[in-house]
Amino acid sequence: GLYDLYSFRGIDVLVSSGLGGVSLIYANVLLRKDERWFVQEDLADGGYEHWPVSRADLDPHYDRAERMLNAQRYPFDHPPFDGTPKTAAFQEAADRLGREFMLPPLAVTFANDGDAPVPGEPIREEHPNLHGRTRYTCRLVGECDIGCNYGSKNTLDYNYLSAAKRLGADLRTRCEVRSFGPRAGGGYVVRFVEHDPDDEGRKIDTRSSAVRPEREVTCDRLVLSAGTLGSTYLLLRNRDAFPGLSRRLGTRFGGNGDLLTFALKARHPDGSPRIIDPGYGPVITSAIRMPDALDGGEGRGFYVEDAGYPEFLSWVIQATQGPGALWRWRRVAARILFSLLRREPEVDLSAEVASLLSETGVSAGSLPLLGMGRDIPDGRMMLKNGKLDVDWVKGKSGPFFDRLRDFSRDIAGVLGAEFKSNPTWYLGRVITVHALGGCPMGRSPDEGVVDEWGEVFGYPGFTIADGSVMPGPVGPNPSLTIAALADRFADRATGNA
Repeated sequence: GLYDLYSFRGIDVLVSSGLGGVSLIYANVLLRKDERWFVQEDLADGGYEHWPVSRADLDPHYDRAERMLNAQRYPFDHPPFDGTPKTAAFQEAADRLGREFMLPPLAVTFANDGDAPVPGEPIREEHPNLHGRTRYTCRLVGECDIGCNYGSKNTLDYNYLSAAKRLGADLRTRCEVRSFGPRAGGGYVVRFVEHDPDDEGRKIDTRSSAVRPEREVTCDRLVLSAGTLGSTYLLLRNRDAFPGLSRRLGTRFGGNGDLLTFALKARHPDGSPRIIDPGYGPVITSAIRMPDALDGGEGRGFYVEDAGYPEFLSWVIQATQGPGALWRWRRVAARILFSLLRREPEVDLSAEVASLLSETGVSAGSLPLLGMGRDIPDGRMMLKNGKLDVDWVKGKSGPFFDRLRDFSRDIAGVLGAEFKSNPTWYLGRVITVHALGGCPMGRSPDEGVVDEWGEVFGYPGFTIADGSVMPGPVGPNPSLTIAALADRFADRATGNA
């Protein structure tokens, strides 16, 4: 399916698999890295990150990526979007806590150019997308993280990959890279196998050359963009082919400070239930920014964003609430059975179904809170028995996570809600959807794997362009910064920098 979930020491990592990469399941937020958060610590003196690029270096590329991804802010000032309860609740929490509320740019189409935002309108596209299908403006169904069925999300298959295909790119899916390296006479060779969709669900030995014969392509310029886990794993696995590779391979790993918490069963000050309805709208609509010590705050800065989930989960959550739900299901089932045995079936069971759902305080009055920020990138990635392993614990980032968790608790408090941490927190673990590092940028091979243009030190024509090149946390959602860096690297690779 769309998801790959990895479990390592102290951290679980959720990534995506498919044409379009993580854009298929991310929550669309396109925030720029804060100008003062481009940290330049002296690594020789025990610092953890040094960014060889600045905000000024990336701003033109941020602009380009925003245009390509058709960034639009949530139209909270326009009906029917102005009735989004979770956005209103988040804004109220920000105001009451004296913090900055924002509507970040999103890679979601809410309106065609020049038109008012309307859910479910056909999107006008200058060129057909590679799927040849009609897309529609956001229908507010909260399905961003499971793959938008209406094409409202501006995932990479609708923009960059569609443009690449129009320009003659050969897009191949179900291909698994096994090895790659420099070739005699210059350039690089990539060896891969192609998987057959007819083999889904069958257990076969894909390592056997008889089952999966290796194919190869050669290239003058190689770009590796397999994501933080994929790129680092492939380089570790093929390290013998790159004897001059920096010893920093596998370092600077972190989860961008990701922390998931929950505000449950919110209530108004008078005790009445507060409707938040997290299934209405895109997954994320708004954010609160907490400043860093670098820009006048305390500690390491972070963002907290409202979150949602598909509406069908509200039904699942509500129907399974507590032991009372099981008893109610049993009672109604018995009533239906007895009526059938008496040959007097009841046609209208509306009241019984309503009683099963009972009060909807959990599903309608709860809000997941997504936190992220400047954790300490002190993790290390390595191979263990031929498989990727990560040595990371939240120890040194503990004060950051405590501060982020306390603020999330404050949000729950002003909403009159119960605060709950992700259950994995009590096991000393976190889960991240923003894994970064492993092939970090640096000023020299002593500091990083790639230079400020993404080119691997010692291997001309070999560029890495994904989250693995981050020398530290981005702070806000890293997708736009990854895109901007890739755009910058492309300029250099094509001689336009």
